[in-house]
Amino acid sequence: MKETKKRFKVPHTYVILSIVVLIMTVCTWILPTGEYDRVEVDGRTVVDASSYHAVDANPIGFFDLFKEIPKGFNDGANVIFFIFCTAGMFNIIMASGAIERGIGKLALATRGKEKLLIPVVMAVFALAGATFGINEETIIFVPVGIALARALGYDAIVGMSIVMLGASIGFSSGIMNAFTVGVAQGIAELPIFSGYGLRIAVWVVMLIVTVIYVSRYAKKVKGNPTLSYVRDLEVEEHGQSMNLDTLEKMNKRDILILLWVSICFSIMIFGTFNYGWYMTELFAMFVIMGIGAGILAGFGPSKIATEFVNGAKSIVFGALVVGVARTILMVMSDGMIIDSVLHALSGVIAYLPKSVAAVGMLFVQAITNFFIPSGSGQAAATMPLMTPLADVLGLTRQTAVLAFQFGDGFTNNIIPTSSVLMGCLAAAHIPYEKWVKYIAPLMGIWVCICAVFMIIATAINYGPF
Repeated sequence: MKETKKRFKVPHTYVILSIVVLIMTVCTWILPTGEYDRVEVDGRTVVDASSYHAVDANPIGFFDLFKEIPKGFNDGANVIFFIFCTAGMFNIIMASGAIERGIGKLALATRGKEKLLIPVVMAVFALAGATFGINEETIIFVPVGIALARALGYDAIVGMSIVMLGASIGFSSGIMNAFTVGVAQGIAELPIFSGYGLRIAVWVVMLIVTVIYVSRYAKKVKGNPTLSYVRDLEVEEHGQSMNLDTLEKMNKRDILILLWVSICFSIMIFGTFNYGWYMTELFAMFVIMGIGAGILAGFGPSKIATEFVNGAKSIVFGALVVGVARTILMVMSDGMIIDSVLHALSGVIAYLPKSVAAVGMLFVQAITNFFIPSGSGQAAATMPLMTPLADVLGLTRQTAVLAFQFGDGFTNNIIPTSSVLMGCLAAAHIPYEKWVKYIAPLMGIWVCICAVFMIIATAINYGPF
């Protein structure tokens, strides 16, 4: 009797991230160490492109490696606690049944028109990402997207995709994204939001391609639920799926709760775009929103506390992933190899032909994004290097900014060091390895499209207007 071969099983998410941490630790022993000086320009700390110099090696030892773990958790504390808070407070709202009945009503209204849901919702989030730069805020919308997707016969991946990928298209295309394109153009000394024509074309192409990709997967899953990449999750959370045929009708209390939630979300959006609100302010508003919804639902203090804890417990796995992922960055930072990698990558581009160099810039930014997943932070680190390099190569500075926004934005949907991705996966309860299996083909398509646009930018001598 022949022995059946064991199928390869993808390691646990924590195992995958731990392997990356170990690899980076080894790199601190074998890679040259160096750094750039940082200078203050218009109130912003940026890299001095001509200041790279070698520094004493600081390899991460055995005990030091384990000290990096709490450093990573401390570095990601804001995101971790934000995830716990949003999950807990959102669970209070979900326990009221108002969200479920509200989404059920919307799902019933779109019965027979499900195909329109994906492009419409994605377009709305893509527009928000392109204009307001919505990014971290997508975490709070993921549970709603998943509830709606499941009500229409899809899975959690579809729900997360219509929210996060939609916003990512807009954020990465950067038509008027002040957090990435605005910062990068300021460093490159270009007019703010100049060159938007080509970025609009990028937005349109990426939205169409991504809608088709998500819709094809959604159709496959609806036709045969066993083909879902998160089938185990869907079976496990089957009790959380709503039956539209037996769903209770909305009542006055539901309307009050949904109105309250809408008002709170509106305040969050207004505060974010007008007063620069971030994690702390959004955290506070979620507490207000969750407690207020609990009171409107008729919950007592103990019931509100219980539902909060239940929601926070359900997201422990995903929230703690953020801390493990940040450990990778801590190891590289303390090991003094981040600037060395950046210096080596930028040096390679200088010897490439013009059109190839443009695509090379894209890949340098994409690789750098793994180490510096913050958009504004990456702009401060790379644009002072890429701007003079573009001048030397005969590329326009606008082309250098385009490479930055592509490399910084689109790859955030797959790299484990992205707090937005890890936060959304935590909210969706989707394992990282399952998401990679789903997103990898789309990522390949995105990279090819970005490379084509980099070549187009080179051919048309892409300028600021």
